[in-house]
Amino acid sequence: MKRLAVLTSGGDAPGMNAAIRSVVRVGIDKGWQLLGIRHGYTGLITNNVIPLGARDVSGIIQLGGTMLGSARCPEFKTEAGRLQALRVLAEHEIEALVIIGGGGSQTGAHALSQMGFPVIGVASTIDNDLYGADITIGVDTALNIALEAIDRLKVTALSHERAFLIEVMGRGCGYLALMAGIAGGAEAIVIPEVETDPEAVAGELRSAYERGQAHALVVVAEGARYNAAALADYFKEHHERIGFDLRVTMLGHVQRGGAPSAYDRLLATRLGADAVERLTRGEHGDLVGLVKGEISATPLTEVVVHKKPLDLRLMELARMLAR
Repeated sequence: MKRLAVLTSGGDAPGMNAAIRSVVRVGIDKGWQLLGIRHGYTGLITNNVIPLGARDVSGIIQLGGTMLGSARCPEFKTEAGRLQALRVLAEHEIEALVIIGGGGSQTGAHALSQMGFPVIGVASTIDNDLYGADITIGVDTALNIALEAIDRLKVTALSHERAFLIEVMGRGCGYLALMAGIAGGAEAIVIPEVETDPEAVAGELRSAYERGQAHALVVVAEGARYNAAALADYFKEHHERIGFDLRVTMLGHVQRGGAPSAYDRLLATRLGADAVERLTRGEHGDLVGLVKGEISATPLTEVVVHKKPLDLRLMELARMLAR
């Protein structure tokens, strides 16, 4: 019986467990023997490999995080580390590998593919910055967590007639901040893709008060030049001239936790199944992701060199809606 392994790598994302479950059960149905690699590429190098049966993935579809664990692995970036990974795969007679994760994880998948090992990547990151996928596993859940926090903060902001700033994750991508800001009715949105002057942010907030609003909200991406800490420091330093300060909330890793949404469970299930089906047909070296509503495969050689663009027309929409 052919052997197929699955690992999760990089930052955890709600829905990863649903993807693991799908890979295992669809794989068994297709005639594979399934193994799991614990703690990502670190586990691959250190031989942390476990068998996975249909019952081993029972009751995980509703759980956040990843049952296989995840870890950063600097050693895998070296040729020696990758050769050790290939030795472990050969030792367990593993013939193909499904790698669930974001940009760094798929860079690793590409490296293994270039060394001749059959790999399929599954697009999974709350940052939604992965080329080859319109929306990745975990994004919907993270966005809804951010939106819930925004809705709660607006209650306090209204009660105290204050300006609040909320920082969301996303590394160098402003997708979460932009979408959460639009859906949450923010007066200003700050993202890495658009250079933002703190004075412009202050102007937007002041304009909101002049229009009769009793509160104001700014949503900021963590990767922006003026992130939450930088903006708060600027407003504090220039408080006498600006006339008000900001109350800051940084969501941080809270966005990664919690049960995955129905959308993320379904997306993860579809992507995991498609990855197995492609490997069963002998196809590999690709990332599977949702593109224009369809599950599509993008060569990993393209995924690792292209930057996914953000639709900046939505920033103009956000500006108009804030008036």
